[in-house]
Amino acid sequence: MAKRGGFNGGMPNMNNLMKQAQKMQRQMEEASRELEEKEFTAQSGGGAVSVTVSGKKEVTKISISEDAVDPDDVEMLEDMIMAAVNEALRQVDAFSEESMSKATGGLAGGFPF
Repeated sequence: MAKRGGFNGGMPNMNNLMKQAQKMQRQMEEASRELEEKEFTAQSGGGAVSVTVSGKKEVTKISISEDAVDPDDVEMLEDMIMAAVNEALRQVDAFSEESMSKATGGLAGGFPF
């Protein structure tokens, strides 16, 4: 039987597609492992509050300067903690998005089909 248009029997080379899919899956798994092992730290209040989160988005450490503790302004301390936590979580999301984009070659959702 003659090959048509560079396709095997009218079908794309499924072996190549499967190999590419498996390679992409390995890269995504590696990126996921790397993310889980990484830590992200953010500060607020000029360094008065520091928060560290894991790639799993779990808070692993909070540091608060004594200068940030004002019994008459607890709300300010709460705001600084919230700002640092949110920034650290944004860092996790940005790193995750960048890693997955590299693993998938920039394909949204992975495969073009």
